[in-house]
Formats: sequence, structure tokens, C-alpha cells
Amino acid sequence: MIFKRKSFHTYANRVFNTGNLKISNDELDLIKQTYYSLDSLYKDIKTEIVIKKEKESKCQRGNEYTIYFYSEVKDNYLANIGYLGEQLDLFLTSKNIGTLWYGLGKEKDEYNGLTFVIMMGIKKVEPSSFRKDMYKSKRKSLDEIWDNDFYKEIGDIVRFAPSACNSQPWLVKGDEKHIDVYRYRYPGRISIMSKENAFYFNRIDIGIFICFLELCLKHNDINFKRILHTDNIDEEYILFAEYELI
Repeated sequence: MIFKRKSFHTYANRVFNTGNLKISNDELDLIKQTYYSLDSLYKDIKTEIVIKKEKESKCQRGNEYTIYFYSEVKDNYLANIGYLGEQLDLFLTSKNIGTLWYGLGKEKDEYNGLTFVIMMGIKKVEPSSFRKDMYKSKRKSLDEIWDNDFYKEIGDIVRFAPSACNSQPWLVKGDEKHIDVYRYRYPGRISIMSKENAFYFNRIDIGIFICFLELCLKHNDINFKRILHTDNIDEEYILFAEYELI
């Protein structure tokens, strides 16, 4: 699904052959069941999702529904939502449901005492609407994000992780036995996001990235031990995750 998924910035048929398919009630129930079965980065951070019709949400891009992600506010809660949400993104792709991480949809509401984090637009689409060739996507080169002489075949996949405004705020270092993941604010990089928004969304992005990374490690039968570091300071380099490869 990493190779298949894409971000549907619009679901208009004039842009993509999204068709007139609909998400069934059974599929809506399955989305909820799947989300609550996913592994999170932190078992002690409570999260919930709410699925709203497009017209009842602030994501109106031709999608059918919008998934709202809510969370307790604790250390690394943003990365935790990114990690969970990307697993859900890949599951939805497997069901031919197109997705859009939608950072423009700002909310100040709460749900069951939890804080709104981000939303995701979804719509059932024709299988032909998905990505045909992942390598045609605009991403940084492997050398820009993978400062490590090992596991480059993995790096060449995880560099296609989605991120806010395609900012790709990650840098990987390490050796044969270690992979260290940094949230990295590339100096001089121009973004349409404000510095405040970049700091917020890039912490979600790093959770998305390590979801890709861990899926690739598992796919290659590489076991690991993971250490996560608190990320709450807006600095150029932040070591977020250390992986000891077994």
C-alpha cells in the first residue's frame, strides 16, 4: 500500500477518475474497528476518531467523509497521531478509499475531553485513481535524507512518506546496527507554512515517517528495539527515535 497510496488534494473527476462509488455503512464501521485495533507509539495516550460527513466538516474537497483525530495532550502526542493515522491511511488505501491529510482544517473543539489534532478527508475511488509509479512523486533524493551507508533500499522507500506541504522534515543517521531518526528543519528551506504551523505539523509528520520505516524493517525481517525521545522544542535537529537492529 505504500506504493499504491497517494494524497487526493481534490476528488474531482476532472482531475482524477474517482467515479461515483460510495463508502458503505459497513465500511464506516470497519474503519472505526480498524483504528482502535492499531498499535500506537504510546499506550498511555488516549485517542479517538470521529467520522463526519463532508458538509459537516471543515474538509470539503469533494470527499464523502472526514475523519477527525482527537488526543490527550501529552509528550509526543502529535507523532503518536501521525503513526496511528498513517496506519489507517494505508488500510484505507487497501480498500480503495482515497485519503487526504488535511492540515488546513482547523478546529478548536474537543471530544470526550480530548483535543482535536488533525483531520483526513476520505472517499471511495476507482482503483485506477491511485498512484501508478511512486518514483515519479516529488521527493528529496535519498542522499538528502539518508546519512547512513546501510539499509539504503529501505531509505529509498521511506522517503516517500507524506508530509505537510511536502516538507519532508526528516534525516536518518546510523550504521549497520543502528538507525537514528531526526526531525530536521532544513536551513533556508522556503515553506508556505508559518514557523508555528511547521513545528506543529512536522511533529505529526515524523510519526508518519517512522510508521513507514517500521513497516519496511518488519517487511525485511529486521527486528529492532526502539527508544523515543521527547520532541517539544523547535530546533534545527531533534533526535526523535533510536533503533537498535537485532
